[in-house]
Amino acid sequence: MSTIKRFFRDEKGATAIEYGLIAAGISVAIIGVVVGVGSGLNTTFTSVQNALK
Repeated sequence: MSTIKRFFRDEKGATAIEYGLIAAGISVAIIGVVVGVGSGLNTTFTSVQNALK
């Protein structure tokens, strides 16, 4: 019975899951920024290309 109580009080796994969720959130934010910047750069290079024609 004491082993079961110790198992439920152990929070090491919960901490690892929290760090994983934080890393996933940061990854989603980085991907969003990269996609946004990429679209802006594509528009800029397209307008420069058209101006050089």
